[in-house]
Amino acid sequence: MGRVRVGLVALLGAVALCGPTAPAAGAMPPPAGAGPVPGSVIEVQPLAEGLSLPGAAVAERIEYRTQWRSGAPAVGTGVLFLPPGPAPAGGRPVVAWAHGTYGIGDDCAPSTRPRGPRDTAYLDHWLAQGYAVVAADYPGLGTEGVHTYLDGPSAANSVVDIVRAARAVEPGLSDRWMVIGQSQGGHAALHTAHLATARAPDLDFRGMVATGAPSNLELLFPLGFPGFPDLGLEGLTVYSGYLFAGLRAARPDIDVNSYLSPLGVEVIDAAETLCYDAFDERYADVSVGQLLSRPLWDERFRSAFADYIGVPTRGYDRPLFIGQGLRDTMVPAPLSVKLAADLTAGGADLRYRTYPGDHDDTMFASLPDTTPFVAQLFAG
Repeated sequence: MGRVRVGLVALLGAVALCGPTAPAAGAMPPPAGAGPVPGSVIEVQPLAEGLSLPGAAVAERIEYRTQWRSGAPAVGTGVLFLPPGPAPAGGRPVVAWAHGTYGIGDDCAPSTRPRGPRDTAYLDHWLAQGYAVVAADYPGLGTEGVHTYLDGPSAANSVVDIVRAARAVEPGLSDRWMVIGQSQGGHAALHTAHLATARAPDLDFRGMVATGAPSNLELLFPLGFPGFPDLGLEGLTVYSGYLFAGLRAARPDIDVNSYLSPLGVEVIDAAETLCYDAFDERYADVSVGQLLSRPLWDERFRSAFADYIGVPTRGYDRPLFIGQGLRDTMVPAPLSVKLAADLTAGGADLRYRTYPGDHDDTMFASLPDTTPFVAQLFAG
């Protein structure tokens, strides 16, 4: 069973049998006159050399207005890529890319860093279909405030609003758009799909693709306690560090530090500045159990954590596609199986597919399914 141990499978199997959790709410745009208009453009610049995609004829960095989940104004950054050639009649459909985990420090913003070969190849695939690609950094990445990691509504707001901003910058873009996300971005994509139509009724939202999307973590993390055993989940300490740092910034009333050991406070402080590779290298030998000074299962923490991280399971009005790797040791399959069951029970129009590979493999293994899925929704 590789790195996923028998105990983990049993634990996650129990999680998969739990009932659906309460959906998280997303922030709506402010009424007229209440503040900056979400999606309004602040600045546009050519993307720095070396940060574009091989298949892009145009690559621009956009700074724009967006919101945190509370409705408080935020500044967002991101990129716009256009394929070569003239826009088709009716404009280019837009794929909004929701990125995976880079870190939560300002230096980790994807628009300021060369993309790795995985994301480069994947985004080039969508450009090659003739779509424009926009990619938000999420609030707090390279802009004011701490990026609240796995804060779905805040990330979703920035994804919707960069589509608006891109259309203001490039008049050849259609109002038809979809969101596609991987890992952290899969979580953001689910939240985006949940609020897209209501947040931007001026746009024509068509649907969502998510691969490796974390969910049901609100059922797993509150089981933590000092000395919690290693579950064999790849990158768990890194993701936990980012998650606790985000929760600490978003919910100061919870006093996250009071649940942490001195080492835990050190790790969470470091999470605010270290990008993924550096963070993983520094704390590779630290377990999640070492981060904690007391159990996480008291009702105050459980309630706040569920509100912060939970994925809505009802209220989707467009088709959804979720891809899951059966050998994924970052986001194990039982978590998404439960999500799929809850979404279906909640009335979502869902295609759920599994693939034999791991977390990253699923992005590419799913393309024979997701490419026609996206094309059909854009054509409809």
